[in-house]
Amino acid sequence: MQTLSTLEVTVTTKKGFAHEIEVGLLAQSASISPKFLYDPLGSHLFTAITLLPEYYPTNTEKNIFSQHQAEITNAIGVGGTLIDLGAGNCQKAESFFNSLKPLSYLAIDFSAEYLEEAVKKLEGKYPHILMQCIGMDFSKQLLIPSAIATSKRIFFYPGSSIGNFLRPEALHLLSQIKSQGNAGGLLIGVDLMKEDSVLMAAYDDPLKVTAAFNLNILRSINLHLNSDFRVEQFRHRVKINHAENRVELYLEALEDLTVTWPGNSREFKKGELIHTENSHKYTIESIQQLLNDAGFEKTQIWTDPKNYFAVIYAQ
Repeated sequence: MQTLSTLEVTVTTKKGFAHEIEVGLLAQSASISPKFLYDPLGSHLFTAITLLPEYYPTNTEKNIFSQHQAEITNAIGVGGTLIDLGAGNCQKAESFFNSLKPLSYLAIDFSAEYLEEAVKKLEGKYPHILMQCIGMDFSKQLLIPSAIATSKRIFFYPGSSIGNFLRPEALHLLSQIKSQGNAGGLLIGVDLMKEDSVLMAAYDDPLKVTAAFNLNILRSINLHLNSDFRVEQFRHRVKINHAENRVELYLEALEDLTVTWPGNSREFKKGELIHTENSHKYTIESIQQLLNDAGFEKTQIWTDPKNYFAVIYAQ
C-alpha cells in the first residue's frame, strides 16, 4: 500500500484547522465543521451508527447496491481507478471490487489513521489491486494527486455524505469531481426526503450512539485547538428544518460556561447551541438538477421500494 501525502495537507492539519475551528466558535452562532466528527474514535462510532436498525441509510443503500449490482456494473464498466471519497472502513467500495474489477483503488478520508488501518486489511484480500490511500480534507478542495492514473476515474461517494454540504458547497465539490473524472463518472448515494418520525429515530437513536458520536467532536476539537471543552456540559440535539429540507445536529450547553484555548475564549449560556452538522435530503428532481449544474449530462438512478434512498451513476 502506498500512503500519499502532501506538505499542504500537513500544514492544513496543524494550522488551518485550528484557525477554522476558532472562527466557527467565535461566530455569533457557534459552529464546528462536521469533518471534525471523524477523528479515529468518531469514525468507529459512526461505523456503530450504521449498524443501528433505526439508521436506515446504510442498509437501504446496501440493499440497492446488492439488488442492482449487475445494472450498476453494466453502467460503469470494469477496470480503471476507483476513487473512494470519505472511505471510512472501505467496506462499501469493497462490495464492488469483484464486479467492477478496478485496476487500482484510492481511498480518501479525513481520518488518515483510521483509513490506513482499513486499507491495510484490504491489501491481503485483493493483491491484484493497487491500493493507495490519502488523508485529505476535500470539503473545500478536491485535488487528486498526479500519481493517480487519469484514465477512467470512477468516483465513489456513498452514504449521502453530499447532504452535509450547503448547495453551493455541494455544487463546488461535484464540479471538481466532474473536472477530474476524465472518461469515468460518479457513483453517489443520496438520501431522499421522508417523514419526520423516521428521520428523528435515525439521528437520535435510543441507544444514544449518535449522541456519543456528536459529543465526541468536542474531544476532537480539544486536540486541534488545545481547548478545554467538557463533554458532560453539553447534550445532543436534533432539529428538522423543513424550509431547507435537512436534519440539523447541535450540541446544547447544559449550563452557563466558558471554554478557553490559547489566546481566546467563548462564553456559552445555558441552552445555547453549537451547530455541528447538516444532513440535506433531496428529491430525485433536485439531485438531478444539482448534478446537471455540476456538468454531469447523463444519470442512471436506482431506488428502494419506499423511495427512502437513491443510488445514482452520473457521467
